[in-house]
Amino acid sequence: MASDVRIKLLLECTECKRRNYATEKNRRNSTGKLELRKYCPWDKKHTVHKEVKV
Repeated sequence: MASDVRIKLLLECTECKRRNYATEKNRRNSTGKLELRKYCPWDKKHTVHKEVKV
């Protein structure tokens, strides 16, 4: 039953719009969209990455 609580998602760079990272989150603990500052290899700097569906 734990498999339906954790969902897989992709993180998309807000500047270059490329999907650079794959991760998962707990749907019960994090109800909103995930936003993280991650390194973008195409921009060669840290940018905000937002959650998109797989």
